[in-house]
Amino acid sequence: MSSLIELETGATITREQAAAHLRTLADNLERHNDVEFVRDGRRYTVDVADEVKFEVEFEVDDDGNELEIEISW
Repeated sequence: MSSLIELETGATITREQAAAHLRTLADNLERHNDVEFVRDGRRYTVDVADEVKFEVEFEVDDDGNELEIEISW
């Protein structure tokens, strides 16, 4: 099945800015039970189920390090 909407974004930001983005996402999940993204002036809001699958992947190699967090429902 293909995705109805798939949004992906990336930027070089400070560690503190990354933490702020994660806090905002966590607050939305906890308080509002949804996630929200804005792209090209359009707002996308998706409700999140009460139970989710949570995965964390951490990679260290010669090319750099990566922390990947995935939440699905």
